[in-house]
Formats: sequence, C-alpha cells, structure tokens
Amino acid sequence: MPQDGAPTAGWQVGIDIGGTFTDLVALHPASGEVRSIKVPTRRNDPVASILGALAAAGLSPEQVDDLVHGTTLVTNAIVEDRVEPVALVATQGFEDVLDIGRAGRQQLYRLEVPPRRAAQVPPERRVGLAERVDHDGAVLAPLEPAAIAEAVRRVQDTGVQSAAVSLLHAYANPAHERAVGEALKQALPFVSLSHEVNPETREFERTATTVLNASVMPIAARYLDRLQRDVKGARLHVMHSAGGMASPDAAARRPLAMALSGPAAGVCAAAHVAGALGLDSVLTFDMGGTTTDVCLVTRGAAEISTDSKLAGRPVRQPMVAVESIGAGGGSLVTLGTGGLSIGPESAGAEPGPAAYGRGGTRPTVTDANAVLGYLDPTRRLGGAITLDVAAAEAALAPLAERLGVGIVELALGVQRVANATMVRALARVTVERGVDGRQCTLLAFGGAGPMHAAGLAREFGIREIVVPRFSSAFSALGCIVADMSYTQQQSVRMLSPQWDGERFRALHDGMAAALAEPLHRQGHAADRIAVERTALVRYVGQSTAVEVPFDDPLDIAVLGRDFRRRHRDIYGYETDEHWELQSLRLSARVGRTPRFGPMAATAGAPTPMSVAPCWFDKGGAVPTPRYDRDSLPAETVIAGPAIVEDAWSTIVVPPGWTLRADAMGHLWIGEAMP
Repeated sequence: MPQDGAPTAGWQVGIDIGGTFTDLVALHPASGEVRSIKVPTRRNDPVASILGALAAAGLSPEQVDDLVHGTTLVTNAIVEDRVEPVALVATQGFEDVLDIGRAGRQQLYRLEVPPRRAAQVPPERRVGLAERVDHDGAVLAPLEPAAIAEAVRRVQDTGVQSAAVSLLHAYANPAHERAVGEALKQALPFVSLSHEVNPETREFERTATTVLNASVMPIAARYLDRLQRDVKGARLHVMHSAGGMASPDAAARRPLAMALSGPAAGVCAAAHVAGALGLDSVLTFDMGGTTTDVCLVTRGAAEISTDSKLAGRPVRQPMVAVESIGAGGGSLVTLGTGGLSIGPESAGAEPGPAAYGRGGTRPTVTDANAVLGYLDPTRRLGGAITLDVAAAEAALAPLAERLGVGIVELALGVQRVANATMVRALARVTVERGVDGRQCTLLAFGGAGPMHAAGLAREFGIREIVVPRFSSAFSALGCIVADMSYTQQQSVRMLSPQWDGERFRALHDGMAAALAEPLHRQGHAADRIAVERTALVRYVGQSTAVEVPFDDPLDIAVLGRDFRRRHRDIYGYETDEHWELQSLRLSARVGRTPRFGPMAATAGAPTPMSVAPCWFDKGGAVPTPRYDRDSLPAETVIAGPAIVEDAWSTIVVPPGWTLRADAMGHLWIGEAMP
C-alpha cells in the first residue's frame, strides 16, 4: 500500500470471490479509468479465480499496486464441516466446556433435533492443565514447567497439526496461556490462543471461537501461501469481517476473521457511498441468489456485533452486524398450512430457477419476477443465461392450481410474501435497536436487490432508494474502498463507583499499541493511524451491554450520560443506578480515499431499448419501457413504470415512482410527488 498518502502508479483492484461468481472492480487513480467484470468462480481453486478475473479485466498482477479481496474460503470450510482436527488445552476440570455449552436448543419444539451441534473436539483430544487464575487475574494455582511439558506431549500424541489453548480467565491474565502457547509452537505449526482470538468473559463462547480459529488455520495458511506465491507483483490484502482489510500475515494468525468477509465488504462499500452522498442513515439491502443481507449504517459506520453463529457454532469476535435471511432470487416458493413461504431452501446455481432454462422445475422468486415481465427474455443475463419464461410459468402452475388463482396473481403474491419476509429483517436492524427505519435511505445492490427495492421500501415506509454504481459487483467495490484496520474487544468489568483510571488507561494504551503494530510494520506513520473507541456498558445485573462511542481521554461523567441516553433510545427508559463497563473495543485504521470520476453519459435523452408488458398489481399488464443503465445521461429523470438494466441486474421502477441518474452513476428512486 502507498506510504503516507503517496500517489499510486498502478491499479487498485478489489475482488470478491463468491460461491458462483467472482467480481472485480479496478481503479487506476492516475487516469481515473475504471473496469468492472464478473467471471465464474472456480470453486475448488480460489487463486485461479483471482487470476482469471484479472485476465478478464486485461490486467496482470505486475500492473496492480494493491489487490484486496474477500473470500468465502473460511466460511465454506466451516459450513461444509471441512475443517482440520484440533486438540484443546483447557484448565484442568474445564476440559468439557464445549460439551456443557449453553442450555438453549437449536429447535425449541423439535425434540428429535439434537440441542446443539456435537463438540468440535472429541474427548480424546482434550488436555487438562493443572493451573488456575481467578476473574481478576490473580494466580490461584501456579503453572509448573512439568505440567506444560506433559500437555505438549499429550497434544503431540493426538497427531493433530493445530491446537487451541483456552484457560480459565485468560482474558484477565494471559501469562499461563502465553507460556503454554510458546511451548506448543515449538511442536506444532498452528496454535490458537484464546486471549488473542477473544479476550473476553463467557468461557464456552471464548473456547468455541478459539477452537474454530485453530481448525481453519491450516486451510488459510495453505491458501495465503499459494496466493502470495502465484500473484506476484501486487501488494496483497484480505478483507475481514469487521469491515476492513488486513495483511496476509495477520489473516493467517486469525483466519476466522475472514469468515463472512463478502457481506462485510458490501457494507463497507455502502458506508463509502453513504459518506460520499452525505447520507446520515442508510439501510443496506443486498439480495442475492440464496440469501438477503441487511445492515444499518449510521454516520458512515456500520453496526458491529460480537456474538454471532456460523453453521451453528459460536463466533465471538467483532463482525459487521449483518442480518441474513434465507430469501433470495433462487429461494424456493412452497405452500404449507400457513400459506406461501419463501426459502430458506434454494434452487442453487445448478440447476437454478426454472427461468434460467437449465433444468430447474421448482418455483422460485426469480420465476415469479420473470412471469411478471421484469426480466427481459430477449437478452442474455451476463452474456450467458437466456431466460425461459415458459419454464417459469410451468414451475409456478402447480401452486397456482392448488390455490385456485392465475399464474400472474400467484407471482404477485410471491412478490408480496418475499417483501414481507425482508421487511422483518429490516425491522430487526432498526426498530429493535431504537432506530426509525422509515427515516433511512435504502441502498439496494446485489443481483436481485434493485428489483425488489421499491416494493420493499413501500412496505416499510422508506421514501428514498439509491441503487449505487457497481451495484452488481458491490462487494468488490467495498474491497477497494476499505480501510486498512484491526479491531479488538477486551473484557474490562469495571463498576462506575469503583472506577480505576490507571487500570483503564493501561488497558486502553496496551490495546491501542497492539493494534497499531501491524500498521507500523506496513510502513504507516503514527499520525496517519486513527483509533476508534467504543465502550460496552450495562447497568449492574444486566446481561446485554449498550455500545457507547467515546473520545480519548475518557470522561467518566460523559460516558455515563451517553450510556443512559443510548439506553433510553433502545429500551425506552433510563435510571440513576450504577453501571458497569463490561468491555472495551478499539479499532486502529488507516483511511483510504479512492476517487471515482463521473460515469453517467453527459448528453442526450434516454431512449428505451424496448417496450413490453409488466404486471405491478392486479389491475393488469402495463406497457413498460426498458432502458440501458450505462446509456442514461446524468440528471435523467424517468417516470415509472420503467425497467433499467445492466449486464447483471434489473432495476424496477413501479408506477407512481420516479428514477433519477446522477453524474456518478448512482440511481435515485422515490415516490413521485402528488
């Protein structure tokens, strides 16, 4: 990466490797040239996917200054249970914490379903260590060298290459964990320590996260080694789940941070666009083939969550708070006792929706959109897929017959049910967090997001929609605009009436220095590194903390005031009771400011490519013009009904709505003024 703001001579490239397609967005800062392409993903060879995308864009690695990419490699390994075996070293008497877990069940009313997934580490690979530290970090039972040697021997006897170490209260005093870790690193190539991965309370989640990190370390190491070997010439960076990018070395130490980096990259792009457009509150709406992801972005920053699950396993580390639901363009439509339902089962990439003409026969949301006329059967989607409307009608026909309605009426119903499902997701990231989502701008991207945006906005009460430039390759754009950043969250557990300013300052400064270290190694000066600070505060006795940003130096009176205000915003009340600083989260980042020039055509009037009937309600078909997005002049205003298309996505403008194209290539959609 260029040092201290130095200009770049080569290309800045963002690549998002998805399950079906690999997207690339490239920017040449000196000339302002932009390239965007989409190529099929080589599922078993992500490095080949990167090289193929570069070749399709007419670029070689030697022409690239910075290549930032997000990948589903770690996510897929966890979801498909293709992780490596791990040995666990835990405090003696606590070896079975993964079996004990939590009392909750995966399915509350289905007793035939196991309460939770089986522990990732079987009993024969669990090693108890004679030592003990209390919750304040005081040593109750010292760790002897002989105990360390015995633990290392037992781990070696299991034959694994990866070990996880999670000792009781290591977040308060990691000395014992460090000692065991140093010894294990002399014997094994991969060691994951809980005080580095998740230095917080909650023994089960901390241990499960540390084990999961250890299980993907060999997979990530092999991939990153090959990436650096085969993609020579460019500086390589990896997207992480907190919405920033990290060096390959940092990603190799904590590869679990690469999980869900694709959705995080999309949110990062949304934050960039929101800041450029001066939008204070944005709801991202990323609708793909299988899932829909939504997230709240306020004042240019996304919400962050630290309690997530992936494939039924706890993942406790900072992640962009994306709400995912199993309702995408390829989601199957079924009829049950409660009526129509959408997803979570999907037609997948193969055979895909029936409308794709690849042998699919079960009805999907995409088939409903094809029947309603939104998808153009005369063009090839992405230059590869020819739509088959008759096949879509045939897939929907059995459901229509069972309901006693026409196929078009059924398709309209599918749209309403799909939108209602997504409305609930929007409510979870707004209403349930004390935010009035109706005052937000909906930022729609992904292959199907712009098609459903207007209907969703109408259902939720949102008045303004933006379909951004590069909407069908938005996560790749997010890779380009992401900051270089590192994030850590640490348990503090400090009561307001017993505030220890010296302890807080030592903890704060130690975390800040540790997070800045990899940035210094990459050549960034201290004055370019910004630190963002968030306190996680709760009333004494509460189980859930509220996020409260603060400035350095911390003013405890201001922190208490801001906490009470935020608590009132979320829960509707505040009290004068004592509060507790549960955890401290810091992010150290170096900002990037890539500049994209104007994209929209500058002259001429928009000319429809064709006019075809579309259905928007039960009133019947409406002649609807279709426009090529790339040919829309700046400041063009189009009254609905209208369809705007690019190579990979379709934007629907219903009757009573208008669309405006700005000079940067963004499309603004809103209800027409009466």
